Amino acid sequence: MTSTTPTLVAAAAALNASKIYGKDDSEVRALDDVTVDFAEGQFTAIMGPSGSGKSTLMHCLAGLDTLTLGKVFIDGTDLSGLNDRELTVLRREQVGFIFQAYNLIPTLTALENITLPLDLGGVDIDEAWLNEVVSAVKLESRLTHRPSELSGGQQQRVAVARALASRPKIIFADEPTGNLDSRSGAEILSFMRHAVNDLGQTIVMVTHDPVAAAYADRVVFLADGKVVDEVTSPTSEQVLDRMKKLGS
Repeated sequence: MTSTTPTLVAAAAALNASKIYGKDDSEVRALDDVTVDFAEGQFTAIMGPSGSGKSTLMHCLAGLDTLTLGKVFIDGTDLSGLNDRELTVLRREQVGFIFQAYNLIPTLTALENITLPLDLGGVDIDEAWLNEVVSAVKLESRLTHRPSELSGGQQQRVAVARALASRPKIIFADEPTGNLDSRSGAEILSFMRHAVNDLGQTIVMVTHDPVAAAYADRVVFLADGKVVDEVTSPTSEQVLDRMKKLGS
């Protein structure tokens, strides 16, 4: 890729992206000249050995961290050209997040947690869309419950609904099933797959789990801060084989 802007269909993109820590002999390149696009309406998994740069790439794409060199784009907007306030607004309006640790507010109900980003941004809630999201994650009977009254899988469903509620341009998921048993994890991944297929969302997920990655349309593999491989329409066996070759 030699152009200076991402492809028009990219919900997010990195262009010659490098993240460097330290100097001289102690220099570490967490990202090393990475160029990659994440297409709209697609579910992409990012995988790689520990220290490969996968979480760093996601954090920089999401505007949670800054690059040393290069650029990242959300829906064609160059994040390096935004001030702190503009970046905050873009993250609130264009980006959804799903974290391994759920990150729910314990004093709020499930419904209040779901609508919190909209409430903080002073955004009117689209009730029809909210109902569709709640139905998609099967939370209709749990909306008045606080996180302590929910199982881990239910809490993560609340987090998925929260990420979907604002209809963001892209959702970043960081090991979203890492704290869940296999059944709850499969439910969350199915909800995310449904969000892409039927609700038109775009999801980029960091994971170490080949089974989770097999829910994606595409898997991008990183090693030593570089994109080294990718697989489309992956199976868990294909992903595991690639990971073994990377030495994970």
